Amino acid sequence: MAREACVHVVEDDRPMRESLVMLVEESGYRARPYAAAEDFLSLGPAAEPGCVVSDVRMPGMDGLTLLRKLRSGGSALPLILITGHGDVAMAVAAMKAGAVDFIEKPFEAETLLGSIEAALRTRGADVGAEEAEAARKRLGQLTSREYEVLHHIVSGKSNKEAAVSLSISPRTIESHRAHIMEKTSVKGLAELVRLWLAAGSRP
Repeated sequence: MAREACVHVVEDDRPMRESLVMLVEESGYRARPYAAAEDFLSLGPAAEPGCVVSDVRMPGMDGLTLLRKLRSGGSALPLILITGHGDVAMAVAAMKAGAVDFIEKPFEAETLLGSIEAALRTRGADVGAEEAEAARKRLGQLTSREYEVLHHIVSGKSNKEAAVSLSISPRTIESHRAHIMEKTSVKGLAELVRLWLAAGSRP
């Protein structure tokens, strides 16, 4: 999609909102700022085509609720969630609800811009057969034990909880987790969860 595409920035923190708008506009996109999810949602079908970048935790409606309301209302606008308080359960919920990405603060500008570019390119398209097969192939590199550990990770369990469930030490869980990240070539939690869901797995 052309650089003049619109990026809707939903962020209650004014300095952060202004920083995001500046980043988006300096990259050649048009930005539309909103201090509350309700303000953006009130636009309904009148919202310009493009994508949405929204904080998760905000007064009133949070970003995850915004995403769910957009989808239940039939909107296919791709949405990227950003948060300073991310956890596995939240990342899983975001991806299952249809978020394009889930980015934890602080993040590099290139990370967000890359996600915006991908969102505008896919326009929220569903995972296709080729992507699902590629995800399954990447997960297929894992050993049975690593796959068990992965299942516990995306289910939101801590290393200690996973260790108790699998009757191994937390340090061993950490080692398996590192191997999982390396073998699947993911750079973070959100990407790992997205890979898991793309493969058709469910925690």
